[in-house]
Amino acid sequence: MTSNPSPYSRKAIWVVKQTSFYPLTPEHWEDFEALFGERGACAGCWCLYWRQTQSEFERFKGTQNREAMKTIVQSGQVPGILGYVDEQPVGWCALAPRETFSRLGRSRILKKVDESPVWSVPCFFVHKKQRRKGLTVKLLTAAIEYVKKQGGSILEGYPVEPKKDPMPPVFAYTGLASAFLQAGFTECARRSPTRPIMRYYIKPA
Repeated sequence: MTSNPSPYSRKAIWVVKQTSFYPLTPEHWEDFEALFGERGACAGCWCLYWRQTQSEFERFKGTQNREAMKTIVQSGQVPGILGYVDEQPVGWCALAPRETFSRLGRSRILKKVDESPVWSVPCFFVHKKQRRKGLTVKLLTAAIEYVKKQGGSILEGYPVEPKKDPMPPVFAYTGLASAFLQAGFTECARRSPTRPIMRYYIKPA
């Protein structure tokens, strides 16, 4: 566990009050492991679901997925953003150019809207003690700032808009549409009653 993130303060994407956000780099790997726990967040996923076929997910979930994600991080790629409250890791969102998440391209309802180059934020994980406190909105804000720094112009998400509230967290891993709206996203397509595709258009600096 990172007891004091101050050595990495110059790398922070965004800091607000006691909440800070960092790209997942090797020095934050142990915090990522601590947040995801023995189950790898959900059923041994380790946030590789959107990068895998269903057969790969079933075959590799658990230890193999953890090691695969660690390899990604150690290679210098940034697969997402960690959120900290009072210096403890409590939240996560996957973030990368859309083509990184191959499962999106195979989805009937989440296929490309157009040919615009976009970054995608397809998945979230928030510690149970921090749920329903607005952390997803803050993670989205940090994601916008990160994509802006990388020169991206569109950030795309695939939230759920449930017909009934509340929705159990296990079914809301792609985020809720209400959180995306609060973060300034707008709907750009909908091929399913409960699954809008939402975008944030980043203005040039």
